[in-house]
Amino acid sequence: MFVAGHRGLVGAAIVRALHADNYTSILTRTRRELDLRRQSAVDAFFAGERPQLVFLAAATVGGIHANEAQPADFLRDNLQIQTNVIDAAWRHGVRKLCFLGSSCIYPRSAAQPIREEYLLTGALEPTNEWYAIAKIAGIKMCQAYRRQYQFNAIALMPTNLYGPGDNFSLENSHVLPAMIRKFHEAKRHATSPVTLWGTGTPRREFLHVDDLAQACLFLMDSYDSPEIINVGVGEDVSIAELASLVAEAVGYPGAIEFDASRPDGAPRKLLDVTRLTQWGWRAQISLAAGVRQTYEWYVQHEHAARK
Repeated sequence: MFVAGHRGLVGAAIVRALHADNYTSILTRTRRELDLRRQSAVDAFFAGERPQLVFLAAATVGGIHANEAQPADFLRDNLQIQTNVIDAAWRHGVRKLCFLGSSCIYPRSAAQPIREEYLLTGALEPTNEWYAIAKIAGIKMCQAYRRQYQFNAIALMPTNLYGPGDNFSLENSHVLPAMIRKFHEAKRHATSPVTLWGTGTPRREFLHVDDLAQACLFLMDSYDSPEIINVGVGEDVSIAELASLVAEAVGYPGAIEFDASRPDGAPRKLLDVTRLTQWGWRAQISLAAGVRQTYEWYVQHEHAARK
């Protein structure tokens, strides 16, 4: 079994879940050991190791700022990684591949909650379109290889993720880990207010990465449809509500302000998880508990955390 991207937020959680379920034959490679952007290297790896199952969690990821600053990197890197891994997996006899997409694949103005069939029915959110286009290409590649070659590839669309091992950079992380770091530093230095991007009104859904990992194992074992499947909790909060929740978990007592001159991103992103729940899986970690646990992890690993 190969977990591509095992040092990332999602890949690390999948490895934890596999170990917890007593899997022992887990293949991993660092980027230095195997650059998934290099076709020849990926082909040689699959030819030599012959994994039977693949979790494709490797990706170039980041928040609004990173997407705006590095559009070529986000598009090129993700297209290369996906193309190389999916093609090599099929050619070298992988029994099943699980591709990790993202909720940003859906149209900016999609009806809420977002159903799987809304894919490609409207324009994308401009602040993350480069990443979204790459992920849509990955979905279609999985479906094309299934149709032409009968390759068993499934595609999961997680909502916004957070948890241990996240990127806590103030420049290129996602909203929740960036908030944790901002409030932590404001508490440490007794500064107030904390100023956050946007108006605070957009609504987002957040899934703990350990819940996603459990969903990945569950669906790898039981789901074989060519149709994509949303993975989320089915509930959302406003960014302002999230800020208050994070401030409480951190113990930050000061004021919170919003800079409306900064972009909000999509006004709302809530996944319809009916297909997933009907298949027999639900998230178990509440947002409040997950934020507390993630903050505790950050405090314990602050000097080593990605930032």
